[in-house]
Amino acid sequence: MNLIIEPWDRHNQALLANAHPPDWKNPEPRGRYNLVVIGAGTAGLVTAAGAAGLGAKVALIEKHLLGGDCLNVGCVPSKALIRASRAASDVRDAGAFGVRVPAGVEVDFPAVMERMRGLRSQVSGNDSARRFKDLGVDVFFGSARFSGPDSVEVDGKALRFSKAVIATGARAMDLPIPGLKEAGYLTNETVFSLTALPRRLAVIGAGPIGCELAQAFSRFGSKVHLLEALGQILIREDRDAAAVIERAFAREGIEFSCNHNILKVEKRGSCKVLLTDCDCHQDGIEVDEILVGVGRAPNVEGLNLEAVGVEYDSRSGVKVDDFLRTSHPRIYAAGDICLAAKFTHTADAAARIVIQNALFMGRKRASALTIPWCTYTDPEIAHVGMYEKDAAQKGIPTQTFMQEFKDVDRAILDGENDGFVKVHVGRGSDRILGATIVARRAGDMIGELSLAMTGGLGLKTIAGTIHPYPTQAECIKKTGDAFQRARLTPWLKAALGKWLRFINISGRCFS
Repeated sequence: MNLIIEPWDRHNQALLANAHPPDWKNPEPRGRYNLVVIGAGTAGLVTAAGAAGLGAKVALIEKHLLGGDCLNVGCVPSKALIRASRAASDVRDAGAFGVRVPAGVEVDFPAVMERMRGLRSQVSGNDSARRFKDLGVDVFFGSARFSGPDSVEVDGKALRFSKAVIATGARAMDLPIPGLKEAGYLTNETVFSLTALPRRLAVIGAGPIGCELAQAFSRFGSKVHLLEALGQILIREDRDAAAVIERAFAREGIEFSCNHNILKVEKRGSCKVLLTDCDCHQDGIEVDEILVGVGRAPNVEGLNLEAVGVEYDSRSGVKVDDFLRTSHPRIYAAGDICLAAKFTHTADAAARIVIQNALFMGRKRASALTIPWCTYTDPEIAHVGMYEKDAAQKGIPTQTFMQEFKDVDRAILDGENDGFVKVHVGRGSDRILGATIVARRAGDMIGELSLAMTGGLGLKTIAGTIHPYPTQAECIKKTGDAFQRARLTPWLKAALGKWLRFINISGRCFS
């Protein structure tokens, strides 16, 4: 396969040299492998490296680029762009801090993209074919298909296995909008190849991918239209949290349209026009580029899963049990190909479960995982565990404690006071059922609440934990303080008051 990653500069050449070396020769199969891993995204790489490190004989198969979406078209490049867009936003807002910036400061978009490509190629060394070869993994490039109950074929060679893992991930989902394909559009798999900033950009889908990139491109200088068929951005998130992001988008000039269906797309000269069912856009929305970010579709095609009895669905992916075992007892799956929570860190955790269960007869369950996630808008939304609606559907009585950042000293000083920490506990208990944080560094902060949930620690423990002052993480402690105050019932408050009056009258004192 002769791969070229656009633009074909030194950074992408270095990326390819790591992720799919042009001169790579597939090794000769070494008898029966303890584990054959199909797909070299996060789930596949962690599985292969972990198993090889424990002494297993491992083969890893990838048809495109090692590192998968996360390295090449996902987390790594997107967060590089988001960091650059935050720098641009900070410069524009510097006057609020008494820092005078000359008028006319602009973003050098080609330089932003080159920085991203350089950092991506640097990070790619961790996922390189040669590194995995040095770890003892046999790395094969090519399309894999099951050729028997204990064999996989790649590049005309049969790899026999004791256990196999499907980790082929997911891809950007297509939209059946008339004219969209003919007009041309971007997805997360192509947007990072841009070298020129679109003057006008339509983003279809206000989920995490759509919201993150809409804000980033707006801050770079694009006029952004964000379109969503449902009633709010980030529909799965807490409504209060989504409202904070909607206000931020409005301040930054992003035009957001919800409850709108796109009827068709037309080409008018060099422009692309989106025609919707909304009266406010009767002449259509005219843009230079369209970015589609409406979800992910599992990569189940071409694996010959039917031949080995592995059940799958074209929308939800490979079907697994709680031990991540497929309907074939010797074949497991991990990552976006089988999990509803399509995050890099979830794929990593699933890979560790697969290693234990497939190779060492472990009984680790995916349902036991406490999975936080974060949408990297500015401010960020991070969440772990249940939402209030989840608990209500399960009939679990809850009590919610919420602390806004406008009352947290460090957030006030940072000028980052539009957000909150919201924690749900079981009624009559301090056991944390779920939490949402909206803050500029919410993704860094959610770990404290995730740790508490994993370790069985409640809000009482957080209330009793000293947090450095001044930090924004104090907001979490304040939810614990609120829980402690809520425990003081009117009867208990009255009793404590009587006790304090008694010791005052009796003349006792404390040193």
